[in-house]
Amino acid sequence: MTYIAKPRLHHPTLETNKVGYTRRDYEGKISTLCAGCGHDSISAAIIQACWELDIEPHRVAKLSGIGCSSKTPDYFLGASHGFNTVHGRMPSVLTGANLANRDLLYLGVSGDGDSASIGLGQFAHAMRRGVNMVYIVENNGVYGLTKGQFSATADRGSKSKKGVLNPDSPVDLIGMALQLGATYVGRGFSGDKEQLVPLIKGAIRHGGAAFLDVISPCVAFNNHAGSTRSYDYVREHNEAVSRIDFISSREEITAAYAPGSVVDVEQHDGMILRLRKLHEGYDPTNRIAAMNFVQEHQARGEVVTGLLYVEPDATDLHAALNTSARPLNALGRELLCPGNAALAKLNASLR
Repeated sequence: MTYIAKPRLHHPTLETNKVGYTRRDYEGKISTLCAGCGHDSISAAIIQACWELDIEPHRVAKLSGIGCSSKTPDYFLGASHGFNTVHGRMPSVLTGANLANRDLLYLGVSGDGDSASIGLGQFAHAMRRGVNMVYIVENNGVYGLTKGQFSATADRGSKSKKGVLNPDSPVDLIGMALQLGATYVGRGFSGDKEQLVPLIKGAIRHGGAAFLDVISPCVAFNNHAGSTRSYDYVREHNEAVSRIDFISSREEITAAYAPGSVVDVEQHDGMILRLRKLHEGYDPTNRIAAMNFVQEHQARGEVVTGLLYVEPDATDLHAALNTSARPLNALGRELLCPGNAALAKLNASLR
């Protein structure tokens, strides 16, 4: 077996960000996915977002489950913490890590099989508990590692590569995230980096449960005529509700977005999401309206993308549990085991 590694040395003229890292410093190993896989485009968008936000790689914890999508954390942020869990169990492992060390940025990467089938219950509880994380589902509608069977997110009536029609209704992860209480919900397309990078940046800077469903065509098994997850279908049926600019306390990052009405949403850390609405009257802070909008357009066969919902004053699991501001993994024995006297006092207060 031939092993190809990236060179460790970087050209000295490469541009660095404000914390001294080049874009190359946010990369990982060479991808072993199929050439043209949408997942690689998502990895590139994550790399770009983290570099532009001046995030120190060692401050990131990336976790995944099982599947093509769950291999991708090996291809970005090679200097960060990483853990590959068992099938569908990424959210619970991430929740435990988050409770132990709240100071890290938690990035969970999953797939439509990993989250919408075996991991559906785990996904639901991570959303309803408000775990402070960025949860990205790389959604291609098939099981790529087992040769292209329909996944739980495949649209009813979509056609497999062998010509078989899917008879089952799809699991709508966007609708579930909205209903269960996620406070930042968006959908992107791996073929639209201009939209995807700002979506990821907004999710990273959000102070609660951020969920991104990213349509990511499988070039091997789900990129043919009749598929509703192919590059051509998504491009032809993409209905974007918004484009995003970022304004931080340091500088404004702009992009050439389409004109429209503008809404500024201030986040918990003072960062501003500037939403350029492409649909007049669409309110990204109205959860019920967002659910209705997505379902109405889904019934027409349209794929709604953009930032669908954001709650500016979001809280997370630590706030709900009133945990220590100091990370639990940094608490010493004297605080965790205060002795018999403290235990006796606590027991007495409960009698």
